[in-house]
Amino acid sequence: MRELPNDGYVQVVVEEGVPVVETTAGRPEKYVDILKKANVKIMHKVGSVKHAKNAEKIGCDAVIAVGFEGAGHPLMDDVSLWNLVPRMVDAVTIPVIAAGGTTDHRQLIAALTLGAEAVLMGTVFVATKESAAHPKFKQALINATECDTVLIQRSIKNQTRVLRNRTAEAVLNMESRGASLQELMPLIGGQRGKKGFMLGDLDEGTMTCGQGVGLIKKELTVKEVMDSMVQGAETLLNRLNLQNHSQLL
Repeated sequence: MRELPNDGYVQVVVEEGVPVVETTAGRPEKYVDILKKANVKIMHKVGSVKHAKNAEKIGCDAVIAVGFEGAGHPLMDDVSLWNLVPRMVDAVTIPVIAAGGTTDHRQLIAALTLGAEAVLMGTVFVATKESAAHPKFKQALINATECDTVLIQRSIKNQTRVLRNRTAEAVLNMESRGASLQELMPLIGGQRGKKGFMLGDLDEGTMTCGQGVGLIKKELTVKEVMDSMVQGAETLLNRLNLQNHSQLL
């Protein structure tokens, strides 16, 4: 597998004055000093309390707690965001950002209540008007429920949550028979997945998708998604404050 040119990416970040970067998959010690000297904030994506502590120790400015519900590669510990966030908040002094299956304002309020400083969302933005995803893929996300994702690649220790389709089912079947990485690669390779994402062939390849997909109701603009989050959270907070006030009277 070709190594990604991280050195080049970091150089561009510094030269262009990018204020914040997200790092993931491993320990970013090599780049911490370089980024810090350029006043770049570092958010490191982690899936366990142990990794959060390590990120704080090496100088990261925040950690992104990725729960079992998330798209992509949640850890094989299978810990939900509901339990991961408060544990991580108790374990580190730097800000914790909640990620994994988050789609609407109710989850934002829940994450803040658990101690997170913010949420990070992914799948919901794939279904926005600005997204490069094929209209058929966006509609598939809108039609999907929380039960339409599946975890594959557990057998090769590279667990991935994807949209359930014929390819994902085929991968699960092969894994149940002990297929090797070499045997799985023709199905899980990124180039094949792009056909579904970009060309709308929804059974061609695997496409990452979080459990929060069930809360996506229609195609919105990015601004509409953000406005809905903020306005919905404000309305919910006001309602909760009124309820608390009433109980005190």
